Amino acid sequence: MASSSSSTGGDPQAKPVAVAVAVRGDGRASRRAARWAAANLALVPGRVVLVHVIPPVSFVPSPSGERVPVERMEPGVVEMYAQDRRERAQEVETVVLEGDSVSEALARYAAESGVRNLVLGSACLSWFRRILRLQNLPTTVLKATPCSCNVFIVSRRQLTVKFANLSQTGKSNTYVRIQSISHRAYALIQRNWLQVKHSLHGLPDDETPKSSGVTSSDLCSQACSSLSTSTNAGRKTPGRAGDKEFDAIGQLKEFPCVSLSSTEGPKPIDDVAKLRKELQNTLMTYGEAHEDVVHAKKKIQVLSNDCSEDLKEVQDALRREELLKQTAAYEKSKHFRAITDTEMVKEAFTCEAYSKHKTESVANMMSTETGKVVDALLCTGKTCRRYLRHEIELATDNFSDAKKIGEGGYGIVYRCTLDHTEVAVKVIQQDSSDKIDEFFKEVEILSQLHHPNLVLLLGFCPEIGCLVYEYMENGSLEDQLINNKGCQPLHWFMRFQIIFEVARGLAFLHGTKPEPIVHRDLKPGNILLDKNYVSKIGDVGFAKLIADLVPDGFTEYRDTVIAGTLYYMDPEYQLTGTVRPKSDLFALGIIVLQLLTGKHPHGLILSAEEAIRKDTFSDILDQSQTDWPIAEAETLAKLGLRCTALKCRDRPNLESEVLPVLEDLLSRVTSSLKSRSPNVVVPSHFVCPILQEVMDDPYVAADGHTYEYRAIKAWLKKHKISPVTKHKLPNSSIIPSHSLHAAIQRWKSQSS
Repeated sequence: MASSSSSTGGDPQAKPVAVAVAVRGDGRASRRAARWAAANLALVPGRVVLVHVIPPVSFVPSPSGERVPVERMEPGVVEMYAQDRRERAQEVETVVLEGDSVSEALARYAAESGVRNLVLGSACLSWFRRILRLQNLPTTVLKATPCSCNVFIVSRRQLTVKFANLSQTGKSNTYVRIQSISHRAYALIQRNWLQVKHSLHGLPDDETPKSSGVTSSDLCSQACSSLSTSTNAGRKTPGRAGDKEFDAIGQLKEFPCVSLSSTEGPKPIDDVAKLRKELQNTLMTYGEAHEDVVHAKKKIQVLSNDCSEDLKEVQDALRREELLKQTAAYEKSKHFRAITDTEMVKEAFTCEAYSKHKTESVANMMSTETGKVVDALLCTGKTCRRYLRHEIELATDNFSDAKKIGEGGYGIVYRCTLDHTEVAVKVIQQDSSDKIDEFFKEVEILSQLHHPNLVLLLGFCPEIGCLVYEYMENGSLEDQLINNKGCQPLHWFMRFQIIFEVARGLAFLHGTKPEPIVHRDLKPGNILLDKNYVSKIGDVGFAKLIADLVPDGFTEYRDTVIAGTLYYMDPEYQLTGTVRPKSDLFALGIIVLQLLTGKHPHGLILSAEEAIRKDTFSDILDQSQTDWPIAEAETLAKLGLRCTALKCRDRPNLESEVLPVLEDLLSRVTSSLKSRSPNVVVPSHFVCPILQEVMDDPYVAADGHTYEYRAIKAWLKKHKISPVTKHKLPNSSIIPSHSLHAAIQRWKSQSS
């Protein structure tokens, strides 16, 4: 399907179309065809038109550069776009054809319009078309155009001609021969034809042919004949420069020549000039149209650039939108994570609140249990009295510094009088982290312990957290050894006796039933001396109850917080946190070496070992005493070194090994002292507090003091209070003291 439209400067029915030049929108072949038609067909009478074949409208470009199919556009818009494409010329007549095939459109136009001459341009790259197997448009047009039309194919080097058939026999185009000739040869033919035409115009009137049968075709035939003669003459002279052209002319004369002009006869010269001028105007109009096309292309380029900028802005907007979407997605994820974290915090807060509530419930239960323990102590412990707050404040003058006699890690100690008895009040510090636990621990433990070598607990006050102990007139063993301020040094016999008494007190703690007790902080500062220099172990608040004794290779109790004092602390306990009854033996060994040497515990073990190894032990003994029993002192030092072994399993057993040796040493030094001084003073712990004489059968009462059996028996029949403390006794049971009985018997035998 093809359609055409034309634009002319006058009436399109005034003249028939004589020359049609097929052109494209661009290309040198079209320009070459137009120039050739202007130079060679200017004298042909009739209209000259430019024929341009375009494909049918299948899309309409949008301002953004997008190709919109015609099916999606309105018919009126499509028609306006098609009309705009066809309007290409101003003064030059232009025929715009629409069709899918250029050759078919041109052939149809030649047949329907009756054009006599059709000019086409041809590129010289026929070899390139053959390689790519492209369609040769000029050849196709030559074969498709009707026989009534002259076809000129103009290329760079030659001219391909197909002359019209005048016979009008209606034969097929297959009998029409196509001739190719160079531009030079065709110019020669045209020049000879013009000479023949000029000669015909120069004849007199009587010689001029009267009949119109002598037409331009006859003149052309005559010119061809004359050219053929010249051609034959030229062939006889080989080597001339124009042999190829004359051969072509010789071949051209064999074809019937159709006059390039009308069969009506020659036109006046003025008409020819007029036609030439019109052709020139046509060419100028074509040039202007070409400029308009170029201008339109520039406008299209500007619009395309604008569309590109708009497209770039749209793309930037899309990128910004994508960036904003990504930012929104990121913020959304952050919001989701924040919500998740908030939920986790809520859950953690809920768990913490539950744990806090549970802890408070446990604390309340413990407080309740503690109250029950206190009530039980008050019910069962008859010697342990509960004091009121105002009683303690009144006795200590509202905790006056003048009453202060000491300060420990867990409290301050005041000296005062309660119930007409001199006592020591220990107030637990208010900023102590575990003061409550420590307080009730001491109350629970000390209220159940009654031994001559343990400090006696007389009472407590839970309102201010204080403990009431019996007052020890001679202070601590540390005051006698290290902080001795002008006082007389301890006699070596008292030192032997103190070691024996401390060992007895430890043996009592370790032998308690059903659970043994480990002191964990035995040191000279916690060994107190009464007015008779009887030693007693105090500050049992650090004590730890052990379930049952197990072999030394097994862990008995593992403590997360190490308790004790440096230099007196069991090395194995420091390393592993394991508490055993033998942990107290290490501190006992250090105290033994200190009592013998009177030195600081730092490096004392090494110096004692070296002195014994070099047999210079007498040099490290305390020089304040000049009459040391060297043999007994060295034996005691060796026992102390055994107690300071690094591993618990290498230390001796307190009950079966340490106490018998100490008892034997005490017996020996007592005999030695008696032999030196017959009027030796009787040890105070050998004397009964009731009879004030040496005991023969010592018994321990419920108040922890030792009495003669017959004396305490008679006392209990009449009284329910202690002969020493004047407090009510918890019970009337008495226990024989076999170790003290043996010591008294040895002392008596040695004295006698």
